[in-house]
Amino acid sequence: MAEAQNIPVGSTTAGQIAVAAESTVATRMSAPPSFDVADFPVPHGREEEWRFTPLERLRGLHDGTAVADGGFRYEVTAPAGVTYKQVGRDDERLGRAGKPVDRVAAQVFSAFEKAGVVSIPKDTQLSEPVRIAVHGQGGTDYSHFLVELGAFAEAVVVIDHTGDGVFGGNVEYVLGDGAKLTVVSVQDWDDKAVHVGQHNALIGRDATFKSFVVTFGGDLVRLHPRVAYAGTGGEAELFGLYFTDAGQHQEHRLLVDHNTPHCKSNVAYKGALQGDEAHAVWIGDVLIEAKAEGTDTYEMNRNLVLTDGARVDSVPNLEIETGEIVGAGHASATGRFDDEQLFYLMARGIPADEARRLVVRGFFAELVQQIGVDDIEERLLVKIDEELETVSGPGR
Repeated sequence: MAEAQNIPVGSTTAGQIAVAAESTVATRMSAPPSFDVADFPVPHGREEEWRFTPLERLRGLHDGTAVADGGFRYEVTAPAGVTYKQVGRDDERLGRAGKPVDRVAAQVFSAFEKAGVVSIPKDTQLSEPVRIAVHGQGGTDYSHFLVELGAFAEAVVVIDHTGDGVFGGNVEYVLGDGAKLTVVSVQDWDDKAVHVGQHNALIGRDATFKSFVVTFGGDLVRLHPRVAYAGTGGEAELFGLYFTDAGQHQEHRLLVDHNTPHCKSNVAYKGALQGDEAHAVWIGDVLIEAKAEGTDTYEMNRNLVLTDGARVDSVPNLEIETGEIVGAGHASATGRFDDEQLFYLMARGIPADEARRLVVRGFFAELVQQIGVDDIEERLLVKIDEELETVSGPGR
């Protein structure tokens, strides 16, 4: 794999780093964040934030023609000590983690009737995950969830998306001071499903947020995770895995806004692609504001192309407005399946199919092993094996 960009910060000036980025965070948005869908024009596909997305496959999510018909089922399973309620649109807690940044996210916020709020009280340490199951039954729906942790609470939340349908889903995570939250969002949709969503995290003082976004299914999945800090000492780790099959479009657009001094972030996304017109998009934006002295950040994207006919667009962007930082860097690499690795394993008596499986498993293993939820880890490894069974041989 050839390294696209890897810019460490030492003697390098903030101005040099900003020039190295393809464009700044501010200029990549066609409209400022807003809760009002009317503030966003209907996208035509030439905007920076929409240029990779096939609008005709959004099935009306982007232009307001997708009408909710209740075709989804939701189930929340929570251990003792957790409160789950459905609240009205006027609940003052909604929207605290951040505003919608595109028309679909604003449409979702304007259209949901009830929002689900998962509350974990301060000092609570959960021994079992909170599980949110979202299952499409062929319809269209708009969904809003809020997960809030009190000070020094610790929890794992698993959001599992399955079934078929057209889904617009926003999720907020609000972490109190010293809280620790791990989120696993699994997109295991049927082949024709469409999913567009914005995930906002607001991290309190000395709090830790760890996110795993795992995308396998769906005709089109476009997710926009965003992180901001509400106090010093906050840490964010954003991990992602995706396996893009023939004809699928999977798009992950991230923003880490270092708006507070002395915070950390680490971003690592890995994807594998196979089949004609498989298309993966990864946009990683990191903004270090002028007031965010002492920031330490790094972002990385790796893509493994298994067959001909697949396409990857990977764009890391880093904007720094202060030179008083600990470090910052970004990297992107895309390469074909390594025939030398395959030959090495086959020369030692391992059949070609098994050798291929071992190489791809090894590519993902670093991230899978960090999830920490046994049934999810096992499910992902099985899913990877199932995906590989559809390929007859290594890409050339």
